[in-house]
Amino acid sequence: MIRIASTNGAAKRPQAKNVLGGKLATCCTSPMTGFFRDGCCNTSPEDVGSHTVCVVMTTDFLAFSKSVGNDLSTPNLQWGFPGLEPGDRWCLCAPRWQEALDAGFAPKVILAATHEAALAFCDLEDLKAHAVEA
Repeated sequence: MIRIASTNGAAKRPQAKNVLGGKLATCCTSPMTGFFRDGCCNTSPEDVGSHTVCVVMTTDFLAFSKSVGNDLSTPNLQWGFPGLEPGDRWCLCAPRWQEALDAGFAPKVILAATHEAALAFCDLEDLKAHAVEA
């Protein structure tokens, strides 16, 4: 679990690392993604879904996700969610990526923008096997 340090009452996130051990890169800012909506797959103890895998959406994955109850393609303007399209990048929950992998629908992964916390749910070799360049 990632610990959040506090300095003079203000929370400070530790320097995030990606699954390769380097600095966590930005996943996407249009649409704005991430648990904190900061464009990065940062996480914290409050992120119970572990939104840590930076993926590139595909038609097949979006259909799969919708079929298992997580509709990512339909806009939900009440929450400022534009709906995702094939080619969009998004910080996906690590358990959902693993579920999609097991079902044969795993989207491509941007390793440099995938938080190391994803490794609690996903094998690095599986992530590498689905990697694309940023």
